[in-house]
Amino acid sequence: MKKTQIVTENAPQAIGPYSQAIAVGKMLYASGQIPIVPETGNIESDDIAAQAHQALKNVRGVLKAANLDFADVVKTTVFLTDLNDFACVNSVYAEYFTAPYPARSCVQVAALPKGAKIEVEVIARLKNSL
Repeated sequence: MKKTQIVTENAPQAIGPYSQAIAVGKMLYASGQIPIVPETGNIESDDIAAQAHQALKNVRGVLKAANLDFADVVKTTVFLTDLNDFACVNSVYAEYFTAPYPARSCVQVAALPKGAKIEVEVIARLKNSL
């Protein structure tokens, strides 16, 4: 089966041996995006709302590189370092996704790379095979 690597400057470059996303058949599997600002390589805010917006902007960059948008996402996983941030993140999340919403998991983790408070990964259905 053909695999296509998705690479974009509109999301942070991989900070390890992985791809920003891989397209296989009719599906796109995107690596988790933390709130690194692509232009600076830094997390610019400690505020969870700002971090959620940046993580989702990075997801948008990966989706756009595959000619997709949030409406094409079928599953998300949200990783938080503090589940007390759930309501705030939910509010930000609702600015990017509309009904019918993708399936979603949200879990609390002990830590995320670079001290991020949030990471978002997605699986999307491709409009056409790449």
